[in-house]
Amino acid sequence: MNPITNIWEHPRTSAAGLLIAVVTIAGVLSQQGLTLGKAGAGSVVSLISALATALLGLLARDPQTAPAPTGSTAKLGAWAMIALLVPLPWLQGCTGTSVAQNIVNWMPALQSAVATVDSTAALLAPADAPVFAAATSGFDAASNLLVAQANEYLANPSAAMLAQLQTQVVTLQQQVNSALLTAAKITNPTSQQQALTSIQAVATIVTTILTLVQSIASKTQVARMAAASGVKLAEVQPYLNNAQAAQIVAAHYHEPVSQAQTQIAQAEQAAMQAGL
Repeated sequence: MNPITNIWEHPRTSAAGLLIAVVTIAGVLSQQGLTLGKAGAGSVVSLISALATALLGLLARDPQTAPAPTGSTAKLGAWAMIALLVPLPWLQGCTGTSVAQNIVNWMPALQSAVATVDSTAALLAPADAPVFAAATSGFDAASNLLVAQANEYLANPSAAMLAQLQTQVVTLQQQVNSALLTAAKITNPTSQQQALTSIQAVATIVTTILTLVQSIASKTQVARMAAASGVKLAEVQPYLNNAQAAQIVAAHYHEPVSQAQTQIAQAEQAAMQAGL
């Protein structure tokens, strides 16, 4: 078929295909560390990717009249689905070193989130504070060890260090997941909300780091990580605040919240499919 004729007859589908290409190329550029300069608090590449994703969403919206998608509308829906499946930059472990640097970059935020958890007990009802403190008591030691191992892996990205990092991130994930289940059982509504909100920040960062580690792990290593995960992400997902998580990720990567929401959905899906 003549490509010019095809574009003329199916303009929206052709535009969607072009936007898919833009998002994909932007992801590759970001993965390779190419930013094309600054754009506000982020980079030109992240801005282009976000705009392309937003425009694709507008193109793919359902028509107001037709009862069911047909023809080019159905194709457009398929394009939109493909866009959601295109891995975004922070989920792609290009090299062990780049992933290690990404993990290290999260460490200050992780330590800050854990510090917030430590101070939250004082805000809870007297009956709830001891329960919360006991459930989160291991966060400090586990997060400090994870910080140390991430820096060691960055300095020496060996298989042995990766194995230690895999073990430690799963250990912290299990502590966080267990704490979420405990906080969800608090009957005082105010205490429960405060407890879940403080743990949520740690959970968001740990899930991100877990996905980064997973991206450079072999199938055997991922299976071992899954076997050590007693409390699965699917069990605690009902207690997670997706809006809060998106704000945390968006602020860290200097990107639109909508893009962060897609990344989080991909990260959670990847973790759950792996049995984590």
